[in-house]
Amino acid sequence: MNLISILDSIEIQKHSVLLRESYEKVCGKPFPIDLTKLPLAEALYTTDWIIVSHGTEKDPVFNYANRSAQALWGMDWENFTGLPSRLSAREDKVEKRETALKEAFAKGYIEKYEGIRIDTHGKEFYIRNVTLWNLIDAEGTPRGQAAIFDTWEYL
Repeated sequence: MNLISILDSIEIQKHSVLLRESYEKVCGKPFPIDLTKLPLAEALYTTDWIIVSHGTEKDPVFNYANRSAQALWGMDWENFTGLPSRLSAREDKVEKRETALKEAFAKGYIEKYEGIRIDTHGKEFYIRNVTLWNLIDAEGTPRGQAAIFDTWEYL
């Protein structure tokens, strides 16, 4: 998908609202990026911050990855949004990731998470100051989890 078709997608526009509204509801504070200069879907998709989310499947699959996330992991939209989210972490670090996701699920969100991730070429990078939060729709139904961060370094 190209940028225009992603941003024009009603599904992506609705998901962008879910990302922002869930963050503000469960974290109790404004979304951490400037949302005043662009339409919401475009602001989230084009920010330098990394924003990803996955669904509620037994083995959750990414359902959103903004342009910065795609660049960091070295994947396009189609490949990223079909990837089980556990595969974004090194195999020996999946347990730590799962523990953080369970904690976020129980509490609604966690802040200052950090961990090692791996891109599509096997290059590792360390993510810091990550906020993980639950995606909850207007009816209170869980829709998955999301993460946002702006600090990482290649190992």
